[in-house]
Amino acid sequence: MRKILFVSATLLLGAAAMMAFVMPSQKTPATKSTANLIETGKWSVDKAHSSVKFTVTHLVVSEVEGSFKLFDGSMENGKADLSDAKISFKVDVNSIDTDNERRDGHLKSDDFFNAEKYPSMTFTSTSVTPAGGNKYKLAGNLTIRDVTKPVVFDVTYGGSAAANTKLGFKAQTTINRFDYNLKWDKATESGGLVVSKEVLITVNAQLNKVKE
Repeated sequence: MRKILFVSATLLLGAAAMMAFVMPSQKTPATKSTANLIETGKWSVDKAHSSVKFTVTHLVVSEVEGSFKLFDGSMENGKADLSDAKISFKVDVNSIDTDNERRDGHLKSDDFFNAEKYPSMTFTSTSVTPAGGNKYKLAGNLTIRDVTKPVVFDVTYGGSAAANTKLGFKAQTTINRFDYNLKWDKATESGGLVVSKEVLITVNAQLNKVKE
């Protein structure tokens, strides 16, 4: 009798295992991610929580970082995906800071920015293209000294806070400083430039919604 019960139990367990294997599992269907939707309106840069920085290679082997302490910017969008956004930015060249007073003075001279004659750098957007997820391509015209050239920033949207009245973005692009007549080009003994041509620009911006 015990043998019969054992065999029956074994058959039942085997059948249950077969059914579990054959029957499809009931899983909750995955939901598709939605695009970042940002409130429409006018926005201004929160200068206390934003920064404009640059990085350049020095002597071929190391990097020097600097920033501009004075700047301002704005954005206006009528669509939640920012595809119609208008963005402008202005930087005070005389506020340059590389933590070295002598170097800052050289950068303000005519070898580089000529801050006395050209005290501002400006950027005006021409298009914003959603690039999937929290990424965007920001195209526009960058003016340094008396030269204006098109550039494209890679933008990452960091999110919103304070009931969607504060937005965070990080934008980066690399320019050739020679294109903007920043042409000081002393060479090292090995033939490389003391200061590289390529300059990485990084803008971390917190935007506050303007009350209307």
